[in-house]
Amino acid sequence: MLEPECPRCPRPLTGPGGGVSGSASAGEWTCEVHGAVPALWRPRTAGYDAFGAHLARAQGLPTYLPWPLGSGWQVTDFGVVVGADRALATVAHVAGSSALDGPVEVLVVSEEPGTGLGARCAGTIHSDPGAEIAGVPATAKVRLDSQSVPLWPVSASHAAPDLDRSVLAGEAEGRWLWIVLRPASAILLLHEEWTLTDVSGFGPQLLDLPFGGHPPSW
Repeated sequence: MLEPECPRCPRPLTGPGGGVSGSASAGEWTCEVHGAVPALWRPRTAGYDAFGAHLARAQGLPTYLPWPLGSGWQVTDFGVVVGADRALATVAHVAGSSALDGPVEVLVVSEEPGTGLGARCAGTIHSDPGAEIAGVPATAKVRLDSQSVPLWPVSASHAAPDLDRSVLAGEAEGRWLWIVLRPASAILLLHEEWTLTDVSGFGPQLLDLPFGGHPPSW
């Protein structure tokens, strides 16, 4: 239902005995490029059952989605990075459309420093955004439940100049919060101060989450 891959790149992981194994412990996973890493658990296809498995592995770590989702918007992908004794990061991706930009994708990552998942999703060269956002003014805000969280722009043009997207990052509850929007012009949606909600606490409301569409390449 959920399959392991490297949190820093799209490569599958090697488990004990040289094979890919869903029973491997967190410290036994190996990426051929990044060495020993915690596993990113990601579904082949987004769906209710897979999302339940995701939340179980997340162990209470927030999974944020823009909320409420607009008409026609769907959850297309999600994942959780699990370390030796706790979850380290979550990612969720939604897709829909806006009047100005047409098809729009929004990806949200919440991660412990040094995990590297946000940088992978955003296509940046630094694991953490701190060096890029220090000393510059915030350009947007999101509502994280009842908290207003400032966000700073993060440049990703040097890493993947042909990819049309905007990347913002900030700090929430002691973790890095990354938001990646495609196309880049969709950043204007944040001028309305979007609300991000931790859907892990939804309970029966999870049944109403719309899953589908095509997962992004990241």
